[in-house]
Amino acid sequence: MTHRFGTVVLLGPPNAGKSTLLNGILGQKVAIVSPKPQTTRNQITGILTDPDAQIMFLDTPGVHRLSGRMNRFLLQAAWNAAESADVMVVMADADLYAKKPYLLEKEMQPLVKRVAGTQQPVFLALNKIDLVKDKAALLPLMQFFSSTWPNAEIIPVSAATNEGVDRLLASVKQCLPECPPMFPEDQVSTVPLRFMASETIREKLFLGLRHELPYTTAVEIEEWSEDDHMVTISAVIYVTRDNHKAMVIGKGGQNLKDIGQKARKELKTLIEKKVHLELWVKVRSGWTEDVSFLQAIGLTGGMED
Repeated sequence: MTHRFGTVVLLGPPNAGKSTLLNGILGQKVAIVSPKPQTTRNQITGILTDPDAQIMFLDTPGVHRLSGRMNRFLLQAAWNAAESADVMVVMADADLYAKKPYLLEKEMQPLVKRVAGTQQPVFLALNKIDLVKDKAALLPLMQFFSSTWPNAEIIPVSAATNEGVDRLLASVKQCLPECPPMFPEDQVSTVPLRFMASETIREKLFLGLRHELPYTTAVEIEEWSEDDHMVTISAVIYVTRDNHKAMVIGKGGQNLKDIGQKARKELKTLIEKKVHLELWVKVRSGWTEDVSFLQAIGLTGGMED
């Protein structure tokens, strides 16, 4: 039997559902998810192993037009992943564009310019179709994408309900090169546990903090030690202002306590050991523009500045 292996990059605007799709395909959580756009900052890998194929998925930060050094790095990280992949899966929020069609061209234009001329196989996953009550509203979207990317196969999917995902996977597999598997069959990611810990804490910040505050936070694991029964983690949450520090900590430390409890619970399941988690909040003014700091937390996307 022919076996295939290759890399598949997931591209799309913020909140298109890339991380939800990846977690659903793998049957477990490897990428953090929140209702807020631009939750993903680093490239996340997920590995799916079937009898006939092994796929390494690359989940990327959302493609956007935001300014600022960190956002430029995030955008470059997405393009770097796209250039190295065997197959591209571009995701679009069908529910959003069905309700607000004027956003379609505006939000997808960066991808239109970059992906239209690629030689790689391209699939357009029209996501969140479970939320579109009038399916006729999907037709203008499909017409837009078929005219924009005539070489792309358009597949309506729902990452939340798994509708259409099997069809997407079957089509993607046919485009992968013939190759034996490159990873053990039980490996689902190349992401280190230390990084997953920082991402888990950051997810709880996105879920627990209001408005724009989560976007000004960064998490760094300062200490990690473990024995046969327990992992001890000391992590720093960086913010840009003193008043942000107070908001993260909360009245009587309650916000920070809640974030720590939720992160600890998830990390215990992930690591399969007891977890002792210490969280500290520090002010680092202007960290989103500090190249050396962005490099230290892995957010430079291969860019030099």
